[in-house]
Parts: sequence; C-alpha cells; structure tokens
Amino acid sequence: MAVAVKKWEKIEKNVGVLEFEVGVAEVNKALDDAFKKVVKTVQMPGFRKGKVPRPIFENRYGVEVLYQDALDILLPVAYTEAVREADIIPVDRPEIDVVQFGKDQEAVIKATVTVKPEVALGEYKNLTIEKKDFEVTAEQVAQEVENLQKSHAEIVVAGDDVAVETGDTVSMDFKGFVNGEAFEGGEADNYQLEIGSGLFIPGFEEQLVGMKKGEEKDIEVSFPESYHVKNLAGQPAVFKIKLHEIKRKQLPVLDDEFAKDISEFNTLDELKADIENKLKEKAEHDSKMYVEEAVISKAVANADVEVPQAMIDNEIEALMNDFKQRLQQQGIPYEAYIQFTGQDESAIKAEFQAQAQNRVLTGLVLEAVVAAEGIEVADEEVNEELGKIADSAKMDVERVKSILESRDPNLSNLKQDIKTRKTIAMMVDTAKAE
Repeated sequence: MAVAVKKWEKIEKNVGVLEFEVGVAEVNKALDDAFKKVVKTVQMPGFRKGKVPRPIFENRYGVEVLYQDALDILLPVAYTEAVREADIIPVDRPEIDVVQFGKDQEAVIKATVTVKPEVALGEYKNLTIEKKDFEVTAEQVAQEVENLQKSHAEIVVAGDDVAVETGDTVSMDFKGFVNGEAFEGGEADNYQLEIGSGLFIPGFEEQLVGMKKGEEKDIEVSFPESYHVKNLAGQPAVFKIKLHEIKRKQLPVLDDEFAKDISEFNTLDELKADIENKLKEKAEHDSKMYVEEAVISKAVANADVEVPQAMIDNEIEALMNDFKQRLQQQGIPYEAYIQFTGQDESAIKAEFQAQAQNRVLTGLVLEAVVAAEGIEVADEEVNEELGKIADSAKMDVERVKSILESRDPNLSNLKQDIKTRKTIAMMVDTAKAE
C-alpha cells in the first residue's frame, strides 16, 4: 500500500502525533470495496437488489455515504504500514483524525499514538543486595514431621466431659440476631466448624473454647466494617449456640510403622532424611528466587521510566483474565464470586493496579538491559528450550515447534524469554550479598 509518513512528533513524553498520507489509488480502491459492500443492501426502482450501477447510486446518495465504510477498510492496513515506517511501537488504540478524505484525492490522516516508553537505565550490574539466610534447621524438619503427623491424625468423638479446644471440630446449632432480629444467612443446624480455622467473624470461634457437649451459650461479636453484606457491616450481633458434639484429632505415634504407613521408607529416620533433603532443595530454589527478585528490584528502582497508563490497563486485563480462569478451575463462577464478596469489577481491578504496574515496569527495564548488553540467542539455545518444552509436555519436538510457530512464526516470544533469563543470570552473577 502506498503510505507516506509526513511527520512523527512527540507532544508528551509517551504520546505523539503520526501524520501520514495514503495514495489516490488506494483511496479509490477502498471506495470501490465499500460500494460493493453497501450496494448489496440497496433497493431502487427498476433494479434488482444489489444491482444498482455505481454512477446511479452516487447520483442518488452521493459518494460521501461510502466514506466511513471505505475508511474502515483502508485505515487498519494504512495505520499499520505508517507505524512500521515511522519505527514506533504503539501500546494503545490511536485517536484518529481524518484531515482529508475523498474520491480521487490522497487521504491525510493524523493519529495520536501512545508509544512504548524509553527507559533510562541506572546501575544494573555489580549491585549489592541484603544477605538472607535460607539454611534448613532441625526445627524446620521437626515441624514438617509434625505436620505429617497431624495430617494423618484420626478424628474421634470426644467424651461428654471434654471441653472445646483450638483445633477441635464441633457440631452445633446457631442463630444470629442483630438488634434483636434474626438476619438472613445467620442460622444453621448441626454446622461443622474447626476451631481456629478463621472461617467465622473475629471473636466467634474463640468464645466456643471451653464449651462442653449439650451446653448452650450466647456469643457476642461485631461484624467487620468491611463485611461483604452491607447492612451487617460494623453491626454488633448475638449468636445463640447449642453444642452437640466435639471431635478431636488423635495423633499417630511417630515411629517406624508410621513411616512405613505413609511413605516408601522403612524407618522414621529415613523419612526425616528425605524431608530434610526436600527442604534443602526448596531452600536452594527460594534462595535463587530471592536473589533474582532482589537484583531485579534494585535495577528497576535505579531506572527512570514513565509507564503509560494504557500499558498498565492492558496488564490489569491480563491479570483479570488469569483470575477468572483460576476461579473457573476451582468451580466458582465469576458472577457468584462478585456476589459473595460484595466487590464490583472496578474494585478487583484496583487491587491489581500495583502488581500490574510492577510487572510492566520490570518487563521494560529487563528489555532495556537486554538491548544495552546486546544479548543474543543462538539456534542451539532455541533448540534446547524447545526440547525442554517437549519433554515437559511429553510431545515430539517438531510438533511443539510447529504449534509455537503457528502463533509466533519467528519464535520471537520464546527467544525473548531466553534473552531475559540470560540477562537476569548476568545481573545475578555480578551481584553480591552483604
């Protein structure tokens, strides 16, 4: 397409005006295509539907009625070509101003464009980060063994003279009142509740401690100010309780038989050794992640970049989509979540604002470091990465490559990921912890 960029001029830090022209031949072709589209619905006396000749159509309605459809056909391709020629990277939809458009004349378009920001890098090598200890202790191993013991505990019904303790599961009836009136959703029979789970409003579960089977009690609490049911938020309430049953965990004995029952090991010492090895593997991973995150955070803090809100908004949308998918995987409809929490979509998006801004900022800085260091990716590295993906997916390498290339012909995203990892590794290698 014959597109000529007349001018690209910044009017703000990340916003500029792109002015370009489209040739007469392209304009007239777009008008032809627009007519072919519009004429299909036109009915005029003496002509079959869709068969009105162009001169008669224009004489009756004027060629101007085709302009909007012609622009819709022409602009996407012309704008893309102008952006390529101007060598800019838009990050949002442009605001289009049609300066000139008509039959047998060049089109003149001005587009106000938000572009990817420039990054002024600060120090990103030889950084000093705070030292953090990830050593595995005997106490951590003992805690993991205790967690295993608790997870394999047998639940038994406690005796009549046993009082409720934290960790017990109780069966109870309850009915809640606010200002002496029962409220919707505040009543249940034979409700099962683990004491200490935090499922009920603050202060409720603690007041069940010490109760015995058959006992009745009034519990006084206040709903949190942020409670999702607005007419209950901040209100004092009274719950009338009747306790039916107490169930308590009976812990298994920690011995070799326990180890045999829950694992592939024959002795408790072997089980503990395995737990320690896994904790050390996790500690090594956590240490690596800590160093990487600390180095990246410092490099980002040292950089100077103004992130356009459009990029943050796009990232928020991506985070929202991920959030909705996770809810769906858990079997929770998004609409039900909104209703249950009392939040609207704008409130959820506001919670993602800081995370989205940090992700965009981090991506821009790392991309700038890649460019500054001239980091490249060899074919062998790409093939190695494809092999890892294929092994993980249990698929043939060529099949994986074919799938990725169908979405990204030059494997640009994969190559950029490899470059980013190499960049982070370089930054970590030059950093020191004190």
